[in-house]
Amino acid sequence: MLTILRSKRGEGYIDVAVLVLCAMLVIALAVRVFPAYIAKQQIDTFAAELIREAEIAGRVGTETSVQEQLLRERTGLDPTVTWSQTGNIQLNHEVTVTVTYETNIGLFSGFRSFPITLRAYASGKSEVYWK
Repeated sequence: MLTILRSKRGEGYIDVAVLVLCAMLVIALAVRVFPAYIAKQQIDTFAAELIREAEIAGRVGTETSVQEQLLRERTGLDPTVTWSQTGNIQLNHEVTVTVTYETNIGLFSGFRSFPITLRAYASGKSEVYWK
């Protein structure tokens, strides 16, 4: 009787089952959350490239609109872009851009969805002197 009580046979099955369940939940969470990190990186790059175009052109207008459309096609995202000012920007005057994108994350597809708003800010100074 004492040998049966000291026996540990079968004890590891429950531990392994719980460990596998926890590992699958962590992987499911990562699959749902990592795309938000990737989208944040794309939004940051989106803002940086737009502000660089405005710096080179010295204005917020057709050049930045063309660059914005090109970035939308390349990334597949459709963010909201807001400029601090439009038109010509005098040499060394600062301009800022805010890029906002809304996405959903959730652990299970139909269970619960969490909408989050990703924002990227970029600022720069004009490199063009307007007479």
